[in-house]
Amino acid sequence: MLGRFVMTASFVILSSTASVHAIEIGTTVETRCPFGDCAAGISLSYLGEFIMPADYMENGTPFGGLSGLDFVAATGRYIAISDDRSEKGPARFFDLDIDVSAAGFTGVTVGNRVVLEDKDGHPFAPRNVDPESIRIGRDGIYWGNEGDAKTLAPPFVRVTSPDGAFVRELKLPDGFAPTSDKSAGIRDNLAFEALAVTPSGDVFAGLEAALYQDGPNPSLTTGSLSRIIHYDGTTGEPKAEYVYPVSQIPQVATKAGGGNDNGLSEMIALDDHRLIAVERNFAQGFGNNIKLFMMDLTDATDVSGIASLPKSDERIVPIRKSQILDLRAIGLTPDNIESMAIGKAKDGTDVLILAADNNFSGSQKNQFYAFQIKWSPR
Repeated sequence: MLGRFVMTASFVILSSTASVHAIEIGTTVETRCPFGDCAAGISLSYLGEFIMPADYMENGTPFGGLSGLDFVAATGRYIAISDDRSEKGPARFFDLDIDVSAAGFTGVTVGNRVVLEDKDGHPFAPRNVDPESIRIGRDGIYWGNEGDAKTLAPPFVRVTSPDGAFVRELKLPDGFAPTSDKSAGIRDNLAFEALAVTPSGDVFAGLEAALYQDGPNPSLTTGSLSRIIHYDGTTGEPKAEYVYPVSQIPQVATKAGGGNDNGLSEMIALDDHRLIAVERNFAQGFGNNIKLFMMDLTDATDVSGIASLPKSDERIVPIRKSQILDLRAIGLTPDNIESMAIGKAKDGTDVLILAADNNFSGSQKNQFYAFQIKWSPR
């Protein structure tokens, strides 16, 4: 039963609706002891914002819809995946040079475009794919596809070569494939939104919100029980599943009759059991709230053997989470942040980069934020 959940989340209080002043370069946000664990503390210093032109084109296709970002240590550059469903151009990722240092954020330069190929070696047909996240792994580039619940197309995590060729696909556990009667499986457009690769090479794939059998989407009064799959990075086999408690919707719509939502939009591994998660809220008439949480999988229950969380009598411990950053609370006006990477600046500074998915809309931004990581879990 839901009452059997042991909720252990703790939060740094940063109100997203508070009146704040514009943030200055060098402003530092610290969470010294999340969960009471001072070894898990993190300190972030703001380095600036950069916005790419909305009409920027690369090799004849629009640059936008950024849904995943990762640092390539071998080159000092980044890769960014677009969530274009092969409609404005072939499904693709880009090579980026992000010019940031301890002195500030100078710019973003787009390099090569790489076309993703299906298992047969062809570019994906229109609306046959929905890319959402990208990570560098030991044997290639990992990327997530949300699938399509309307057409019963299951989500997947695949490995591609640097030139976009198919390498392999990780196994999808039971209970995730969509169903025609919506009795189980993913909800449409709420599947594999988040992806992380640990230092040991294992992979985490996170749903934006709950599977149908696990309960409702977030509301203004309740959260949602998302699942995160823990994969063996070598075999591609699932090792475990954990419950990530997505927060309730923090903001009402200010437009009459408008909608709102909240969900897990990205995550990145700090070590083998601690990750940072991005939760993205949108409320019509208001805009976006973007919050970052420290996640700790220690002691979280493996729920891979539980078909439906609400129907289980087992005692379930979800992933612990502690808020470490609220972009609005520190004076920023974030757009639709869906990407996050930890990398190295030109001067060797450790940096956290966030990027927005502009949905190929003229009213939204190709927005990047940069933070210096002054210290992090050890």
